[in-house]
Amino acid sequence: MAHILLVDDDYHIQQLVSHILQGAGYLVTIASDGKEGLSLFNRSDFDLIVLDVMMPHMDGWEFCTTIRKSSDLPILFLSAKSQVVDKVKGLKMGSDDYLTKPFEAIELLARIKALLRRYGIQNTGVISIGKIILDQCRYHVNFNGKEIDLPLKEFRLLFKLAESPGRTFTREQLLADIWGMDFEGVDRTVDVHINRLRDKFPSALAGFEIQTIRGLGYKVKIIDEKKK
Repeated sequence: MAHILLVDDDYHIQQLVSHILQGAGYLVTIASDGKEGLSLFNRSDFDLIVLDVMMPHMDGWEFCTTIRKSSDLPILFLSAKSQVVDKVKGLKMGSDDYLTKPFEAIELLARIKALLRRYGIQNTGVISIGKIILDQCRYHVNFNGKEIDLPLKEFRLLFKLAESPGRTFTREQLLADIWGMDFEGVDRTVDVHINRLRDKFPSALAGFEIQTIRGLGYKVKIIDEKKK
């Protein structure tokens, strides 16, 4: 599942674009200005950035220039600045595409898909690990041949871990990616959801286990049947 960073200070645009992208099977993380976007970029892995121009603290121009010093991640400007000179400026600064507001959902998705395809990033929305298959488009889990449903947060948490077996995710990363930066719940939220997943998918049956990395967070480990 491709992970998209949306950087825009307009709440209504945030909600609209998030709804469109999540409906198409993408994972979306939101930043309200370039400064927050840069902080998120340095803490999480993303596959593409959708970027506004006019924002407080750090505008899109500066954000794009900063990102291009260290990364060639695809960047799509999504801006109300519709003059040709603005589009040319965005492309000269290193963006890959420029779409003006207002926009049609179908065109936004087409441009994002084209950029991800150009960079070789797939977004099938379906992954398998151990004896389960996770379908992000339907939020369904096939476990040992049986279809089961999970609460949304549990599904997204398991999908996040299963996308990168062996990689350790900190609690802070998981909270930011699954619950959002504005989440104000208890500190043990991630732990509680992890325990629920462990209860539902015992390692002996699921073919994988969710390991606790002391002082850091969690990772998924695939169980090698040959070593049993």
